[in-house]
Amino acid sequence: FGVGGDLAFNWGYSNNGCRIVLTGGYLSPADVNDDGTRGLGNDFAINPKINTGASVYANEISNIQDCQRARSCGTNVRVQGTDHGSGHTLKGGPVYGNYAIYVSNDLKTFPTSGFLETRVHDNCTA
Repeated sequence: FGVGGDLAFNWGYSNNGCRIVLTGGYLSPADVNDDGTRGLGNDFAINPKINTGASVYANEISNIQDCQRARSCGTNVRVQGTDHGSGHTLKGGPVYGNYAIYVSNDLKTFPTSGFLETRVHDNCTA
């Protein structure tokens, strides 16, 4: 993910929100509208407390930005892939992997074999 820390879910701040973030990254304070918190399932220019608004700045996977505040990135906010809103500041790019989060109350370590079935298809056109 690019930074360490624990998972935080539904991080809402000002008129923005992210479904999943890491606490080791930058976490915008609740009343600061800096578009600075990035993670998985990002939505900007909405009301995160009641999940209203259709954001043209939504994006599924955001990179950690080089600029201190995402708003100061201007029209060069980098996101992974093309699954993002039509906002003029969003620039789609490569996807750096597949993301999955597994949660368990019982496991202390994640099994490395025999737990998940993985298939590779050589005829994929996506």
